[in-house]
Amino acid sequence: MPKSPAGTFSLNGKVAIVTGGAGLYGQHIAEALAGAGAHVVLAARGVDACETVARDLRQRGFGADSAELDLTSEESIVRLRDTVVARHGRIDILVNNAVARGGGTVRDTTAADWTATSTVNSLGTFLISRECGEQMIAQGSGVFVNIASIYGMVGPDFSIYGDTGMTNPAFYAYDKGGLINFTRYLAMAYAPYGIRANCISPGGLATPDQPAEFVANYTAAVPLGRLAGPEDIKGPVVFLASAASAYVTGVNLPVDGGWTAK
Repeated sequence: MPKSPAGTFSLNGKVAIVTGGAGLYGQHIAEALAGAGAHVVLAARGVDACETVARDLRQRGFGADSAELDLTSEESIVRLRDTVVARHGRIDILVNNAVARGGGTVRDTTAADWTATSTVNSLGTFLISRECGEQMIAQGSGVFVNIASIYGMVGPDFSIYGDTGMTNPAFYAYDKGGLINFTRYLAMAYAPYGIRANCISPGGLATPDQPAEFVANYTAAVPLGRLAGPEDIKGPVVFLASAASAYVTGVNLPVDGGWTAK
């Protein structure tokens, strides 16, 4: 069994749900929480992908399992909450990480694109926060960690995409900006119950398929001179999920190499 951290950064005995658990950030978030001692439930519509990640964590000695979650369905959200409580007795941490994607810039995003993304990113996030929040109130403790974006804080720099064909979709600014302020709302609404809510706004994460032009342009624009790597999200998540941040609530933490400090 891997040794988890002791002291204020320890999540020993905690139960965490990570939505979009097999996604770009989700798998690294799940690994970080499990490494700190939490039992992690990776939840998404793609439950097979979540189980693959959970199985790898279990083989390494961590506590993890998977569960199906459709954020467009209130019934699915309630079922996930009840399943986790039935299996593990509690929900200590909810990481709202899942994101639906669709559409492009304002000029080529349809009403259907907008409705599809907002049903997950706005309504779904609200519903799962409400339902897990009820369990946290019953326990008298809990933590929300929301994963937003630098593009919920500042407008997009379209020049970094060059001739790659990449762009920044309109829904992303709306949903991620809203998530940052929803975090503040959760912090105020749940503080009387001993429940905290904080947000992380990551910058761009390096992936193997990114065009060289984009990578060069992006890194030139970042004060620390690089895109984020898998390890960069882990420490902030554990900090905000653990007692190390016991007096921190309503905060949006940029993890962006200095992008939003300019």
